[in-house]
Amino acid sequence: MPPKPASSSTAPKASAGTASRPSSKSSSKTHRLTLKGSAKLISEFFEYSINSILFQRGVYPPEDFTVVKKYGLNMLVTSDDQVKAYIRRIMSQLNRWMLGGKISKLVVVITDKDTGDVVERWQFDVSLFGNPTKSASRPEPGATEDGENAVSQEDANQPATKAEPKTEKQVQDEIQAIFRQITASVTFLPVLDGNCTFNVLVYADADSDVPVEWGDSDAKEIENGEKVQLRSFSTSNHRVDTLVSYRLAD
Repeated sequence: MPPKPASSSTAPKASAGTASRPSSKSSSKTHRLTLKGSAKLISEFFEYSINSILFQRGVYPPEDFTVVKKYGLNMLVTSDDQVKAYIRRIMSQLNRWMLGGKISKLVVVITDKDTGDVVERWQFDVSLFGNPTKSASRPEPGATEDGENAVSQEDANQPATKAEPKTEKQVQDEIQAIFRQITASVTFLPVLDGNCTFNVLVYADADSDVPVEWGDSDAKEIENGEKVQLRSFSTSNHRVDTLVSYRLAD
């Protein structure tokens, strides 16, 4: 059966006025992660992506974030205990699904708290090399996605046989490029006015064990929204493609 998105519970409320490794001994070393190591790297990337999006898009105030060094960059991560606990719960389940090869997509949805409208949607498509059946799977029409993913899914299908070995520096450079694009997104994305909150959707296989606090969700698509394809990165086992959709200002 095609995957359906599972939704985490509601994110902690934001304050008023805001929206509710490895060390590289040798950068020339060929980057050959095990499947487990690759899954861990992807999960870690998702965690920093969520934090970066929340900061850059002003979902929570700047004072709720601290600077840490990661991927050779200064990254912002939340220091709010409730938000940290919420993200930690998401990542705990995400790690298990990634290790089992159960995930095809992760989506960060930003919603206007007053109207309930989805104003921004960050989509990360996950392809597992050597698993063309999984890469080619499509959610049910209308229930999860329409043609939005056609470009990134097609790209994901092309390299699904085998990835070329990469150095650790090559992988890190690709990840850096994505985070720089997330940072630069403020130059083209509309300002988020009012109170916003966020939610995380995960497209997991139909046979995945889903915790009770997670539930089925629609795809939270943005009707007639703009879409911008961002960069991708890959390891020897996975590829991640990034797409942001947003609602045009009235």
